Amino acid sequence: MKNIFVGNLSFSATEEAVRSMFAVHGNVDRVSIVTDRDTGQAKGFGFVEMSNDAEGDQAIAALNGSDLEGRTLTINEARPRADRGAGGGGRQSNRW
Repeated sequence: MKNIFVGNLSFSATEEAVRSMFAVHGNVDRVSIVTDRDTGQAKGFGFVEMSNDAEGDQAIAALNGSDLEGRTLTINEARPRADRGAGGGGRQSNRW
């Protein structure tokens, strides 16, 4: 499975438009455009999952720097999500 980062998306870009771009290069399993949890507005990036690694690599090579709705896309293999810890806000300190 190839997880692909798609950056510099227009705020009006749809999952269907992104899927159509990638489908030319192989089977697209999932498209997810990241939105703000409070406002629901797109954040300008998303992810595409393709089950075939070779097709995913081909899509990255072919689509990086391409244009969608007047925006030049940044497309590369997604990095694993960093572990941010347990959260909770505030400063974490062991000085007490």
